Amino acid sequence: LASGPHDRHVLTSRTLAGWIERRHRAPPDTCMMRSITTYLAPACARLMSTRPPTAVQITKTTSPKIKLPKEQLVFGKTFTDHLLTMDWSKPAGWTAPQITAYAPFCLDPAATVFHYALACFEGMKAYVDDDNQIRLFRPDMNMKRLLNSADRLVMPCPDEHIMLDGIKELVKLDKDWIPKGLGYSLYIRPTLISTYPFLGVAPSEAVRFYTIMSPVGPYYASGFKAVSLYADHEHVRAWPGGAGGSKIGANYAPAIKAQRLAMSRGFAQVLWLFGPDLQITEVGTMNQFFFFKNRDGEPELVTAPLTDGTILPGITRDSILTLCREWGEFKVSERKITLHEVMEAVEEDRMIEAFGSGTAAIVSPVKSVHFQGKDYPIPLDPKDPNGQAGALTQRISRTIMDIQYGKVDHPWSVIVK
Repeated sequence: LASGPHDRHVLTSRTLAGWIERRHRAPPDTCMMRSITTYLAPACARLMSTRPPTAVQITKTTSPKIKLPKEQLVFGKTFTDHLLTMDWSKPAGWTAPQITAYAPFCLDPAATVFHYALACFEGMKAYVDDDNQIRLFRPDMNMKRLLNSADRLVMPCPDEHIMLDGIKELVKLDKDWIPKGLGYSLYIRPTLISTYPFLGVAPSEAVRFYTIMSPVGPYYASGFKAVSLYADHEHVRAWPGGAGGSKIGANYAPAIKAQRLAMSRGFAQVLWLFGPDLQITEVGTMNQFFFFKNRDGEPELVTAPLTDGTILPGITRDSILTLCREWGEFKVSERKITLHEVMEAVEEDRMIEAFGSGTAAIVSPVKSVHFQGKDYPIPLDPKDPNGQAGALTQRISRTIMDIQYGKVDHPWSVIVK
């Protein structure tokens, strides 16, 4: 039925019925016509409404901001000169993507983003390589994950290619904001919110997609710093059938109390547990990995599976799993792992190392897990008593950073031209 890449956006029940008539050289059955109109028209309308115009309209700021020295950057507190926006409404569909000066939004106090947390977002980075080229790391995965998160909230989302094209234009415009040097980058935050003014729980009829950017320094300014985790069996981050596998705002605010409790007790992060068998799910806002010798005596890298919707499908998580499987040097598993299995591995000297993974840090080494008044120490670097990360943690960090900064050729690193 489609002869071009955009034909699917003009397909209607009327054109389909006409095609059937021409194809069979006979008038289509009345019931068939009614069925086509009933079931395909809404779908066609949705297709037409979720793909905005492709041209990016750019209006440059007339008041550029003063840039901080890169050594003074604090994560998430400095923002670039411009932002990207697109608006959607049920009757009009998407507006063209626009890049304008960074400025506050004016939203109705009844907007459902404020009342029912209709918001989802992404986190990604832009890097400058040794040849002053701008690079993104696996940006297609961020776009796909945002689409999945939007679907969980029944919110329309722009086409992934249009979003990414707009983000690339934004990065190019604010390229001077990308701090140079290993560990430095431009953090990119694509976001989708409901702007629909309505005091009721229902699908939104007005949505805004926007992207802001923030220059950031190395997560560990002076090298790795291993953290202690508080295994929390009182608070739950996510549960099967819930929304833990989506990057939505509602997953983050409820975690603040548990995180505050862990920090008040001297621990850096919460190790999230679930169920009576104390399954390990995530750590803080990151995926969690354990590397140990299993009962069969073979080294095994384990992280929780994505099967029940409790785990966010991290891009760094996927990258680690892919790289380690390509290396083929040890067993790599996505399976349920309990706190008791971890404690036994520590007590029996089978634990090798552990780390969290995410966009901000890539990997965050773990030096201990605390549960019910007892600390379970996790080995770090056996060759260096002052070391703050295990050999695998260091290797993963080095390998991914080499890809991100273009030191090795790899399809995951996308040059922005």
